[in-house]
Amino acid sequence: MNSLAPSRLPTTSPSGVPRTPAGVSPALHLPLAPITIASKCFALLLILLLPSDLAAAQEPAPAEGAADDTIEEVIVRAHHALAADGWSQPVDVLAGDELDDKRADSIGATIGQEPGIHSTSFGPAVGRPVIHGLEGSRVRVMEDDIDTMDISTTSGDHAVTVDPFLVEDVSVYKGATTLLHGPGAIGGVVDVHTGRIPHTVPKELNGRLEARGGDNGDGRGSAFRLDGGGSGFAWHFDGSWRRADDVEIPGLAESAYLHALEEEEEHEDEDEHGEGHDDEHQDEHEDEDEHAHEDEEDEMPGVLAGSYLEAKSGAFGASMFGERGMVGLSVSRFETDYGLPGHSHAHDHHDEDEHHDEEGEDHDDEADHDEHGDEEDDHHDEEGEEEGSAYIDLTQTRVTLEANVRDPLPNFSGLNFRFGVNDYQHVEVEPNGVVGTEFNNEAWEGWLELRHDAIAGFDGVLGTQFGDRRFSAVGEESLVPPNDTKTFGVFWVGQKQFDRVQLEAGLRFDRVRHEPEGGAERSFSGGSASLGTVMPLANDWTGTLLLDYASRAPVSEELFSNGPHLATSTFEIGDPTLDTETALNFSATVGRSGEKWSALATAYFITFGEFIYQRDTGEERDELPVRYFEQADATFAGFEIEASVVAAEWDGGQLALDILYDAVNAEVDAATSDNPPRLPPHRVGVGADIESGRLSLSLNYLRFFEQDELASYELPTDAYDDLRAQLAWKVETQSASVDLFVRGRNLTDAEQRHHTSFVKDLAPAPGRTLEAGVRVAF
Repeated sequence: MNSLAPSRLPTTSPSGVPRTPAGVSPALHLPLAPITIASKCFALLLILLLPSDLAAAQEPAPAEGAADDTIEEVIVRAHHALAADGWSQPVDVLAGDELDDKRADSIGATIGQEPGIHSTSFGPAVGRPVIHGLEGSRVRVMEDDIDTMDISTTSGDHAVTVDPFLVEDVSVYKGATTLLHGPGAIGGVVDVHTGRIPHTVPKELNGRLEARGGDNGDGRGSAFRLDGGGSGFAWHFDGSWRRADDVEIPGLAESAYLHALEEEEEHEDEDEHGEGHDDEHQDEHEDEDEHAHEDEEDEMPGVLAGSYLEAKSGAFGASMFGERGMVGLSVSRFETDYGLPGHSHAHDHHDEDEHHDEEGEDHDDEADHDEHGDEEDDHHDEEGEEEGSAYIDLTQTRVTLEANVRDPLPNFSGLNFRFGVNDYQHVEVEPNGVVGTEFNNEAWEGWLELRHDAIAGFDGVLGTQFGDRRFSAVGEESLVPPNDTKTFGVFWVGQKQFDRVQLEAGLRFDRVRHEPEGGAERSFSGGSASLGTVMPLANDWTGTLLLDYASRAPVSEELFSNGPHLATSTFEIGDPTLDTETALNFSATVGRSGEKWSALATAYFITFGEFIYQRDTGEERDELPVRYFEQADATFAGFEIEASVVAAEWDGGQLALDILYDAVNAEVDAATSDNPPRLPPHRVGVGADIESGRLSLSLNYLRFFEQDELASYELPTDAYDDLRAQLAWKVETQSASVDLFVRGRNLTDAEQRHHTSFVKDLAPAPGRTLEAGVRVAF
């Protein structure tokens, strides 16, 4: 929640926030073919469209009295420009002080308390956005208008390669955004902007520096950015570092529901076991099981084992500007090493069952475990991390190119070209120190957009999107064969302004092809269309209506999975015959922003055809429950309400009050279950923001209600409270501003379990956390 100032009315432009740059990166190991293609396209743009402009940027300054031809700002964001007078799709924009106050260790946690948005979690390091109850491959996360190109959609324990502490602003598009953002964005888009490719030439050197530290897990971190340039050239550097030990939690890691289920299963096993054994042997077996269970729970009470993290990132970017446009490039590096709470728990039980089943191998396995355990002890002693937890070691190198040109061709007012290529790798290391699985993802993606002059009254954007993803997983969790996914799409989006009503329309066609190693390829074709309107209502209210049809091709995990997935404690089996998933969405929004108050309400209803979900079979393989990917019709419906009012004012200050409520309900038309898994609970929240001179104080309270609308294989999640507060002091000088802040999260030290998390019954959210820091901008 936020106070009155940053209104989220639909008339707010998603491009209304200025954007900037970033920099620094080690050695590159990137596929050469896509870079060659991009460089040729880049060179062609320079030769054909900017020959005189870039030369002009290097000419001497004009004589006194002549017009200054230095271009300080060039922005050619075709599809964003369409939103200048309104946007029929619900959009949330986080920037400035509001974003600073909400930065967290993952992008999901950073935006997860905005209306209609939740976050997954797998410990503090992992959090992917959930929009209107939809997650995974249905929500596209982008960095600077290009997909993050990580593999966070393939498993709940995989992190998004976005550093929230280097983000400049975040735009969240709620609902299907396949028209502009590509196949798969059937649930929404989170578009993160870093400013690593400068879009302006700064008048002077500017930057910011931040350092912070917290008590829970001894968390600490720092971040910086610098922007400069001149004479038609701009550059950017940024970097960040953060780390934390295992976090403290209020109570035990295992939920009461899971503990009760395990006890019930133990008693059932004991009853079956006792039929063939005498009472004395059974009593010994019960004593051993109880003792082992007590040892497991009491090993580290109040601490979530495996919740540590360390992350660092950096980037360099530069742009050249001419009279008609700009060209820019950025190179970035992201590295993180984080634990997997709950992952080792499931894996240990799985290994233990296999260990007891294999006769004559007990002593050899024990010796091997001790040997690797010594190696891991050395590693964790060096890193200061908790012993005996599985962890992920992840690296990504990314190169992004961009060119914006005004009046590139007759009847076209703007061109926008973007191209990104990355090299991604992570290894999952088991508690015994052995690398369990190695994941590699080499991907590239390109966009070319042209904004045309009015046709039949419609200003619009015509564009194409293309990409390639080569994915492989080798090792224990290689449940999906190596595969190559190619995508291609063409689209048109336009708007027409009538006397009082704005009409928006769009069409798109996509082609997706999966080529698995050693298997038959699958190709999918799908279309998307939308029709929306923005209209004034009585008493200065604004209303929007949006009807859109979207399609999503199945991802490779849904098609080709076949094996144990220890992160989610399941044996997953895909279906190579799956069809394209479709969605018909209707949403309506009303809002108003007055001088001292604002209000916004959105309702939506989505009907899915061939909705892809996981069905539990009741069977087991390798001591894991078997779940198949299947299809059925489904519906999602929900609404969100937020409002803010200035309740009191005084000389140099004010008190603003906020309220929030959101809810989503869903049904899957399947015989085994009528609820999709990990559906977010209803929420209600209130907040107060006080500003008085240099001092500001905010209090925010959210109530997450119980979630008992469950898939057949889920456990309920209890309701919980989340109380947060922040106190900040701002000092302004002629050349810089300094913010000192203290904030607290989960101040009531409540047991918080996110129903959207795969491991919510094994890994609760951190307990009470106090944090202090300083932020300097110049």
